[in-house]
Amino acid sequence: MVGRTHDLAAFTALTYVLTLQPIPQMSLATAIVAVGGNLLGGVAPDLDEPTSVLWNKIPTGSIIGRIIHPLLGSHRMISHSLLGLFLVGWLLKLLLAKISTVLLVNMDLVWWAFMIGYFSHLIADTVTKEGVPWFFPVPVRFGIPPFKAFRITTGAFVEKGVVFPGLLIAEGYLVYLHYSKFLEFFRHLVAK
Repeated sequence: MVGRTHDLAAFTALTYVLTLQPIPQMSLATAIVAVGGNLLGGVAPDLDEPTSVLWNKIPTGSIIGRIIHPLLGSHRMISHSLLGLFLVGWLLKLLLAKISTVLLVNMDLVWWAFMIGYFSHLIADTVTKEGVPWFFPVPVRFGIPPFKAFRITTGAFVEKGVVFPGLLIAEGYLVYLHYSKFLEFFRHLVAK
């Protein structure tokens, strides 16, 4: 999947998780940082690709991407696995614990938002022709459906014309079904 599809998938996954439980009380700063963390998590597994959307948005990012690329191996390896998910989650938890002493943001919520975005990336890439090595270092890439011919080609018509609009519709539908919950959440944010 391309970057914007991963961003929308991450945000839709976050919205879905928020519909499953009471939305936690948080400050506006926490909400903004959590959404940013979610979107960052949605593209983070692609940091092993020097031409990643994220590297293109950072000054000198393409240089950093070229330096990191050999360290992480080829695209869709450890960063697209359960091992990568757990390692990134653990390292991020340590980093956010250090930052939380400086910022007045609930870093636990930011961590969960990031991890939801990261996991949504792995799910989205599982339906592509390339698949995902969920059990890295086992070199088998898994995909749904099991036959490559029925999977999505990254950046092609099905992704742009079916998956992306489908995610937009899903996002809108989730907000429509739970609008009172989200309205109350936004009222609480503004009132603080």
